[in-house]
Amino acid sequence: MNMISPEAVASSKLAWLKILARYKKPDRRRSVIELAITFIPFAAIWALTWAAYAYGYWWGLVLIIPAAGFLVRLFMIQHDCGHGSFFANRHADDWTGRALGVFTLTPYDCWRRAHAVHHASAGNLDERGMGDIKTLTVSEYQALPLRRRIAYRLYRHPLVMFGIGPTWLFLFEQRLPVGMMKSGLTPWVSAMATNLAIAFAIASIAWFVGLGAFLIVHVPIVVLAGSIGIWLFYVQHQFEETEWAREPDWEFQHAALYGSSYYDLPAVLNWFTGNIGIHHVHHLSAKVPHYRLPEVLRDHPELRTIGRITLLESFRFVKLALWDETRGKLVSFREARMAS
Repeated sequence: MNMISPEAVASSKLAWLKILARYKKPDRRRSVIELAITFIPFAAIWALTWAAYAYGYWWGLVLIIPAAGFLVRLFMIQHDCGHGSFFANRHADDWTGRALGVFTLTPYDCWRRAHAVHHASAGNLDERGMGDIKTLTVSEYQALPLRRRIAYRLYRHPLVMFGIGPTWLFLFEQRLPVGMMKSGLTPWVSAMATNLAIAFAIASIAWFVGLGAFLIVHVPIVVLAGSIGIWLFYVQHQFEETEWAREPDWEFQHAALYGSSYYDLPAVLNWFTGNIGIHHVHHLSAKVPHYRLPEVLRDHPELRTIGRITLLESFRFVKLALWDETRGKLVSFREARMAS
């Protein structure tokens, strides 16, 4: 086993890249199994939820919760496909990702491009704007006119960030290649083809179950799964020990290791979220399949001490909203006001 002491981690980021290269190769049979044990239960629970509703058993709508969990996991498989790490075959990964995008309501090629930008610039204060949770510095916020300060505070409010925001994003905003409208034909083809496939899927399913029943079952699943997804994305980079920097001080490996959290979730939640909580390792080497990330922590337990947050600890990070460049940390609106 290759062991590197925590004290040596900061000076051996390139060594980590070499170590993680050993975990990049996926087991394609395992990948097929992971897809099957996620999609089949999702479809079965969806059908049971509809049947319960159709026969008057409203309590059956509680099945929306596990269905949303499986939809989150489908998105995590789509996420692996976007990094080319699920089958390690670009053709297979891309078409699997595009098909899953119909269920996650996410145009795959648009999302992949934006997410690549996020990975290339996470933690870089000079490269914010695409694929990130919008985060202002204290000085940027204080320089805004009052109406834009109010707009930013509303954007960062938990009800908007984890409720209204995900609903708007997945149901409406992603129907157009927002942010990429001048980036050529590919984003438009991705968005419009996904929309057409979604419309066909809705029409087909609604023909069997009825449009009203479809909306009552599927919309809450998408909204809940979207809120969970945004929450995960939030705590992966918006936590107390995260690090941001400007050029030329920003450095990819350092930002990946220290600007991304290790969200230490219970085992069942790790499974449903595709181990995405092991986010610092994922940012160091995005080619590692999600089901091999626990292997990295098992073989290199020193990585468990970097950026670790627990489920209970994560809830207090909701108040963090501004980057204080003077203190080098995320702060709340209240802390920024007191400091000024």
